[in-house]
Amino acid sequence: MGTEPAVIPPPAEAVSVLEGRFGRPLVAEPVSRRRGSQVWRLTGDHVRLALKADAPGGCTARGTVSEVGQEEAVLTTLIGVGALDPAYRVAAGAWEDEHWLAVRWIGGQQLWRALSTTRGPEGDVPAVRPWLLGIARTWAERLTLLHAAGWTHADVQPTNTLVEAGTAHLIDYALACGPTPVDRLPYRGALTHTTAPEIAGRLLSTAPDTHVQAEWPTDIWGLGASLFWCWTGNRPFAYEDDTPREEMLKIIAKAGTTPLSDVRPWRFREFEDAVTACLAPSPQDRPSAVELAALLGAL
Repeated sequence: MGTEPAVIPPPAEAVSVLEGRFGRPLVAEPVSRRRGSQVWRLTGDHVRLALKADAPGGCTARGTVSEVGQEEAVLTTLIGVGALDPAYRVAAGAWEDEHWLAVRWIGGQQLWRALSTTRGPEGDVPAVRPWLLGIARTWAERLTLLHAAGWTHADVQPTNTLVEAGTAHLIDYALACGPTPVDRLPYRGALTHTTAPEIAGRLLSTAPDTHVQAEWPTDIWGLGASLFWCWTGNRPFAYEDDTPREEMLKIIAKAGTTPLSDVRPWRFREFEDAVTACLAPSPQDRPSAVELAALLGAL
């Protein structure tokens, strides 16, 4: 569940701006490359940042829209409506007709790795149960402000969720959908394995350049699907790794998930009930982020 390492140096323009603000030197470490953008971790004496930049020629390959520029517009909007901590966004700018964006580095492990010790009978120890519930609860809390502002993250999945000291942190807002118009690429879903059935159906029934607006139940599905996958080691739907994406989407659109009781590593009724509620086939039957956080907080 990793991403391809970045292989180009970070934009000199971005590093210069950030070193002018935080001091020299900032040491760059490649983190990932995907969807036409690159990410580095910049480390200084008293600061750690995530620097994102469009890959050279990325805008040309995808038209006139920059994915990093799109995320910058989303972050600015979310901060403006109080849905995101202003300290998260650090700086942004242009380089070689592309865009770069620096955000606060969020520590922790990606969800898949964080839950690795729970994927077996030996994972059922007393400390793990409240820890799992806490991850799910804080994850729902992260989504609460976002949804209250009318926005959907639209890419809730294991690699965009970091766990640190039992707390979930959400990153990567590049695909977010909301009520405020932004110059953006059409939303055509995110990671297939955590795609909600209603999104799968709309992707199958619309042209590749048609924007599909994701609503808040999409995020709740992604949360439940990610917990299902990373706890059991099995994706919610049964298909082979080499199945074409369109065929995967057809399976997902039918909303027939694998019963959690068939693949769970050990019995945990409260946690299973929460995950199952998130994976309700009908979007209106899923709990809101507020309801989910309250439910988990009461356990």
